[in-house]
Amino acid sequence: MSATRLRLPLPFLASVLALVLLALPFVGLLLATDWQHFGFARGDGAAVAVSLVYSLLALLPIIALGTPLAWWLARHRLRGQWLIDALLLLALLTPPLALGLLLATIYGPYGPAGQLLQRAGLLLTNSAPAFVLAQFYAALPYYVIAARAAFEGVPRELEQIALTLGQSPWYSFVHVSLPLARLGLAAAVALAWVRAMGEFGTVLIVAYYPRGIPVKLWVNLQNLGLHAVYPLLWVFFLTALPLPLILGLAARRRQLL
Repeated sequence: MSATRLRLPLPFLASVLALVLLALPFVGLLLATDWQHFGFARGDGAAVAVSLVYSLLALLPIIALGTPLAWWLARHRLRGQWLIDALLLLALLTPPLALGLLLATIYGPYGPAGQLLQRAGLLLTNSAPAFVLAQFYAALPYYVIAARAAFEGVPRELEQIALTLGQSPWYSFVHVSLPLARLGLAAAVALAWVRAMGEFGTVLIVAYYPRGIPVKLWVNLQNLGLHAVYPLLWVFFLTALPLPLILGLAARRRQLL
């Protein structure tokens, strides 16, 4: 066989290199973890509980508000709609620390919304509601954009058939749009879940307490050193990533059927 035939194509080599580079940090984590002395630092368990519980709570308003918005954006074209798209992109691309500062400006103790809410007994700084608020703002644009793509994949003809049969738009939404977009919506939920769980910058500014996993990782690194972050990193990966991986495999299986 000639040397020309043995030469691998450039796209294949580039793909292999990209995959190797993506895998290197995780291989490094596997090798750097001291498995013989694997143990958690003080407060790690509480941080895991905080992230899990409050991330689930943040998903409730994200799904309740983001799903109708995503469907509306997928099904309506209005003059000036680019402003709405720009707002979503602005929320998506704003650096986390900058987003935290913006939230502190409006919801902090000296912000207009924060002062009104404080009179009602709701403190949105270093509190559980503040933690949920930060996760909500961090994950909502990711959910809306992914859910919008899921609804855009539903044929409009099927929704129109339900309307021509005398059903209400709400019935068409619940019984046609949602079931057909369910896999894409589930992927959007998984994306929002991971985004909320892993948010650091926004939470750091608005809700340093109670400490979730990302902030506790930073505290462990500062106070105890690099070795103290590895156990908590493993917990994060094992709790946050299974849902997206399962949904990704389900989506691939559906495409192959």
